[in-house]
Amino acid sequence: MDRRKSNVWKSVDWITIGIYAMMVIAGWFCICGATYEFDSEGFFNLNERPGLQLIWIGTSFVLIFLILMLDKDFFETFAFLLYGFVFFILVLTIFIAPNIKGSHSWLVLGSIHIQPAEFAKFAAALTVAKIMNKHDFNLLTFKNFSIVALLILAPMYCIILQKETGTALVFLAFALMLYREGMSGFILLSGVCAIAFFVIVLKYGEEMLGITPVGQLFVTILVLLFLFLGVLFLRKDNLLLQIIIYLTVLILFIGFIISLYIPVNFVWIISIIILLISMLLIYFTFKNMVTHYVFIALFAILSLLFLFSIDYVFNDVLEYHQQMRIKVTLGLENDPTGAGYNVNQSKIAIGSGGLWGKGFLKGTQTKLKYVPEKDTDFIFCSVGEEFGLWGSLLVLGLFGFLIIRIIYLAERQNFTFGRVYGYCVASIFLFHLMVNLGMVLGVTPVIGIPLPFFSYGGSSLLGFTILLFIFLRIDAGRKETL
Repeated sequence: MDRRKSNVWKSVDWITIGIYAMMVIAGWFCICGATYEFDSEGFFNLNERPGLQLIWIGTSFVLIFLILMLDKDFFETFAFLLYGFVFFILVLTIFIAPNIKGSHSWLVLGSIHIQPAEFAKFAAALTVAKIMNKHDFNLLTFKNFSIVALLILAPMYCIILQKETGTALVFLAFALMLYREGMSGFILLSGVCAIAFFVIVLKYGEEMLGITPVGQLFVTILVLLFLFLGVLFLRKDNLLLQIIIYLTVLILFIGFIISLYIPVNFVWIISIIILLISMLLIYFTFKNMVTHYVFIALFAILSLLFLFSIDYVFNDVLEYHQQMRIKVTLGLENDPTGAGYNVNQSKIAIGSGGLWGKGFLKGTQTKLKYVPEKDTDFIFCSVGEEFGLWGSLLVLGLFGFLIIRIIYLAERQNFTFGRVYGYCVASIFLFHLMVNLGMVLGVTPVIGIPLPFFSYGGSSLLGFTILLFIFLRIDAGRKETL
């Protein structure tokens, strides 16, 4: 055996491997607990899910060995090829995949079902890492940022076309890596604001103040406030700040006078103020060469465009079941037997576990099938019911330790390629953890996000295993002799 490859087993991070092993084993026991029935033929029956998961675990171990035996430069060298192949499969899946629960995201190969979207994550991460590893790469240039964004959004769009919106949203996690690599926090803030605006408009969409929609009014006021604060904090031009204040007061006063005679939608009044201020900011950008004004103006204009597109996206783009899940999450609908059933039952199951849990194989809510998808998207219910609060905290602790460990390994990389890929891995795991727990607890809509290494499924387990161990192979390559 090549000396460098034999050193892999010495330089690979065994702490992370140990965490992985504990999570996979714990996940298998949770699947056993979630699927166990009193007439079951045993956990090793290959016709039942615990037995099938063992096959996928064994396959994962084989893949781990193969990945660690590859040359340290293999993944960077063939990143584009892997991306192109996975992207081709994603496009092909749109047209040939059968309809399974409303989704066209599974390739059926005999008795095996494969979801290509799970493998698009590491392919996209590798390709982005390779692009950003160029010695003259600058993420802050429009060209480079556009290339990276396209590489991330292209597979995301294909997955959306497969009607697998939840998996597609995982690619938004790459924003955390981009922020680490120098992307302006302004863009990250814009994403957070977009989510907040979406929730506010839907939450208060039915409430009216005269003919003014309260939700849209809140958002326009927030955008206007952002404009004021942006100009105030920059403190570059007192004249501009005075003009903005006088302009705002004048237009609001005119709008108030008009409202005394005819109904006025103050959303449009404030929108006019925002547009006028944005044009002023652009003018002062060229006059005083303060580039930050352009970003503030761009944020305001895009916020208005997003605001007036929310109703269209929600009513005409999202499927009916997706609309219902969002409404239930926001408390706009009370549907305990429909869209809200899964969440209600998951809360009951977790709450019934108490501090110490009911014990392994003693969870009544999961055994009696009150919790749908109890071994996949809602596997955490089994943890909470059978092992209680302490078991749940232990699982969360394992995830927290894993994510922190990956970030630590990413920071010690010698090259940008390893660091970028490592942060992609950490971001993906963090996104899955937060959204999956949010679904189970009713904080986020139910969008079909599995819990890594715990949820049943071959594609999920293999995808996460490959994602993680490619990074461990890259990290182990730091110490290999040339």
